[in-house]
Amino acid sequence: MNLLYSNDRQGTFPQSWYAATATPRSPAPPLRGGARADVCVVGAGYTGLSAALHLAERGYDVALVEAHKAGFGASGRNGGQLGSGQRMEQTGLERLVGSDDAMKLWELAEEAKTLVKSLIAKHAMDCHLKPGIAHACLSASETTEEHAYAEHLQNRYGYDQIEPLSAEELHAICPSPRYKGGALDMGAAHLHPLNYALGLARACEAAGVRFFEDTHVHHINEGPQKHTVRCDAGHVEAEHVILACNGYLGGLNRRVAARVMPINNFIAATEPLGEGAARVLTRDIAVADSKFVVNYFRLSHDGRLLFGGGESYGYRFPDIDKTVRKPLAEIYPHLRDVSFDYTWGGTLAITMKRLPFLARPAPRILSASGYSGHGVGTATHAGKLMADAIAGEAEGFDTLSRIPVTPFPGGAMLRAPLLALAMTWYATRDRLGL
Repeated sequence: MNLLYSNDRQGTFPQSWYAATATPRSPAPPLRGGARADVCVVGAGYTGLSAALHLAERGYDVALVEAHKAGFGASGRNGGQLGSGQRMEQTGLERLVGSDDAMKLWELAEEAKTLVKSLIAKHAMDCHLKPGIAHACLSASETTEEHAYAEHLQNRYGYDQIEPLSAEELHAICPSPRYKGGALDMGAAHLHPLNYALGLARACEAAGVRFFEDTHVHHINEGPQKHTVRCDAGHVEAEHVILACNGYLGGLNRRVAARVMPINNFIAATEPLGEGAARVLTRDIAVADSKFVVNYFRLSHDGRLLFGGGESYGYRFPDIDKTVRKPLAEIYPHLRDVSFDYTWGGTLAITMKRLPFLARPAPRILSASGYSGHGVGTATHAGKLMADAIAGEAEGFDTLSRIPVTPFPGGAMLRAPLLALAMTWYATRDRLGL
């Protein structure tokens, strides 16, 4: 079974609130026959769109192939949070890679946020970019750790856009009885993720990228001078290939697939809450909490609660209403029976340590994926870093590629069951407050 088609119809966006409110874009034709390019980019999510755009702006002839539509996968379905730092906290990175590389990774993450904001401004993307993400803690001990981490970012990294929040201060913003305090990061932001992806796609086309949608890549023939990217009804010959498939990589590259695992995550959009929105959030910020399987939410520009929660590890999505409603009721008991106007799922990709995997799996083939729920900024930036690396400026790419990313145990057959067992343990810890 192929994740590209397990839960979706060919070339049709899911029935999400994002798709219902997106600014439509004229689709590109599928690839028929042969084509040549300097670079072939496989996948038109944030990674591939950013890589293609930055390569085209450097003067490269770029062919971008996408099995569905631009922004079809996780890039058009996620929680829309543009977070600070890497997915792993800086204190963990300091232990993993040392203080010098941890500082470089922080600086790269700051570049990622700046890049997203600058692309939105440069190309006049209507994606409702707003500042502010709160991290909400479920216990007093977690709150203490969160406050210490905010202080560490201020003192070690000079980051002055984050402030600790007491329980009372957090409740004034997010009046959920479940949370015990946290921190507010005003350097982070939230946005309409599909409109951002479609804005990148329009920028690519304006820069001269040759776009092929509804074009499924099923094999790549590696060659000494040219690689051949083989699709259902055609092929692209290119000196360089960029794999930007994330959770939809399938079997295109075994080295990447061993370290990057697809998982599914789910979101619901409630009915418009009207005056009841103030019982959810009193400020136009996003929230992510401290559960291992993170709950994340924000208000839409038309007054709905967009709430994400729950994961699955197979090919088929579960009952999404039931999956999301359970954590929503824990955070906002008064919304236990609220009507959902839209529910949808998406496939993202994680790594063992929740850090991105950037690599050169073969000569003149680059790959970036495994953003582990931190992809709005990291994926956009990874695309640019791959474009820079092809142009001979590989410092940023090499810094990220030095992050140790180990393969999942059990191989392709057993990694999902083993992960499900681990996640059951973490879910139990969440319930017990450990």
